[in-house]
Amino acid sequence: MDLNALTDFQLVATHGGFGRASRASGRSKATLSRRIAEFEEALGVRLIERGARSLELTDAGRLLLERADGPMRELAEALAEAVEGMETPRGQLRIAAPLVFSQMALGGILARFQARYPEVRVEAVAEDRFVDLVEEHFDLTIRINPRKDSALVGRCFARDRLLLVAAPSLRPPAKNAAQPFPTPAVVMPSYRDGDLWRAGDRKMVVEPQPVLRLSSLLMVRDAAAAGAGVALLPQSLAQGLIDDGKLAIWGMVGDEVELWALHTSRRLQSPKVRVFVEFISAQYPDGWFVV
Repeated sequence: MDLNALTDFQLVATHGGFGRASRASGRSKATLSRRIAEFEEALGVRLIERGARSLELTDAGRLLLERADGPMRELAEALAEAVEGMETPRGQLRIAAPLVFSQMALGGILARFQARYPEVRVEAVAEDRFVDLVEEHFDLTIRINPRKDSALVGRCFARDRLLLVAAPSLRPPAKNAAQPFPTPAVVMPSYRDGDLWRAGDRKMVVEPQPVLRLSSLLMVRDAAAAGAGVALLPQSLAQGLIDDGKLAIWGMVGDEVELWALHTSRRLQSPKVRVFVEFISAQYPDGWFVV
């Protein structure tokens, strides 16, 4: 059924004529008359008896008007609510985020966000893998250094840096040492034997000798602070122990690390996604990830 034609029929029937319907809607009488005639032809039944000065609904017309009034009103209300929903943040927001970021910061951020936007229900999944936002029904993902060719769009909301750190009891190599410096190291499972860590504008070259392989950066941090070996850690994760004197900085490794909030498209972006990206960016006004 053509809902536009049904709307035209309701317009004419409730106003009692083509002239009044035309004045109320701003559409020509000829257009309304043609649309009603096509609607009647499609249904195979006459809905309106046209007189010289007035019109009368047929029995079929009266029945259709009575039956259509409720559903069409509900449809109009549903459309209005849908449009309002595109303006007001509400509904479920599903977020995928890296494990360490989730453990360190996301819980507090989401609590403050929900207090600001109580009509948004948040579900966050913390795991270190790339989710497919469309197939897995996520609205947004937080990623570290996303690929430049990613089809996702979004905003870098904070930056971090990688530091080479160790307990103060572990002595760093001499400055400008000519050879790679072999030293006990706490590494992640992704570490490949033979890799070198270059720090301090690459003037320091460390040859890790793995003594522990740990799957969590939190475990790596604690093991390094306990003196097990040198470790490569985000500054945000290590800063507290650095301030307490339990870890010492040997140097910065590589470029800055970027944290991005990513989603599928800027076109017709839902309010809940838009306000979350703005909210999480506002948590780091100076652009650096700190806990």
